[in-house]
Amino acid sequence: MKRVVHFEIGADSPERAIKFYEEVFEWNIQKWDGPIDYWLTTTGEDDVPGINGAIKHRAEPEQQVINTIDVPSVDEFINKIKKAGGEIVVPKTEIPGVGFHAYCKDTEGNIFGIIEGGPST
Repeated sequence: MKRVVHFEIGADSPERAIKFYEEVFEWNIQKWDGPIDYWLTTTGEDDVPGINGAIKHRAEPEQQVINTIDVPSVDEFINKIKKAGGEIVVPKTEIPGVGFHAYCKDTEGNIFGIIEGGPST
């Protein structure tokens, strides 16, 4: 089975969302040192079940939360997704120092990510 390993919260104002999640849930949120505005979100201790994620600028007005699923091969799963009736929204992209990622849409219109070589939590 492939596991959800990361989530993304889309926000019109990432700064406002960061303030909210830090105040309400005491999450640790730090700006990522990468090529896009992206804030890594730690939701708890590593020895406690759960996943970490990020806050980013909302790509589409209806975008809410995107779950990312760890896969052994983005290319292989792009083919599986298309064969099962899904579509690729953002093609395979390299994330420097992390791995390969793509955004996809399931048959119900839900967007999700797949990542190869990504974080284990």
